[in-house]
Amino acid sequence: MKEIVVATRNRGKIKELEALLSGMVDRVFCAADLAGFPDTIEDGATFEGNALKKAREAAAFSGIPALADDSGLTVAALGGRPGVYSARYAGEGAGDAANNRHLLRELQDVPVGARQAAFVCALAFVTPQGLERTFAGRLAGQILESPQGSGGFGYDPLFLVDGFSCSLAELELEQKNRISHRAQAFRQFLDYLRQTDQMSGQAL
Repeated sequence: MKEIVVATRNRGKIKELEALLSGMVDRVFCAADLAGFPDTIEDGATFEGNALKKAREAAAFSGIPALADDSGLTVAALGGRPGVYSARYAGEGAGDAANNRHLLRELQDVPVGARQAAFVCALAFVTPQGLERTFAGRLAGQILESPQGSGGFGYDPLFLVDGFSCSLAELELEQKNRISHRAQAFRQFLDYLRQTDQMSGQAL
């Protein structure tokens, strides 16, 4: 594929996605690259619904195939919260640090061993011609009692990955890209691209 637009202004996410799409897409645009790019109102009840809405608006605006994901943290002890509100859990405009502090306050009475959580990603691919596909990934873990590591973004410093002795923020980017919820969804997308190219004999 020659080019694609990713409906995000999150530079941390773009860095991950460029690594994941390397060799498959010639040029990756993001929202910040295109003047007037619309800010989608993420009012869906599900990750998939929000991802599809963002990708549809991005494809319509740019005129090129679009990718959008809605990712978030679900915590069993909180009934699945923060869920689709992960990016604004501490309020509209809240940053990562504020969201992390709010999560820790919510879990202050929840003991270690009862802090099961998962990062969930829904990825939507939409073309200007109306083709739509969705893909999903999930990474299980536990919520730590305090942040660990300086890498990653979002809730990464609080997320102890199942099967690892470190937080998601302590993993090297290459390693994170092998196991993350977003990586899982993107691998499915890349498999879809390869299969489509093989069937059509040409890139989308």
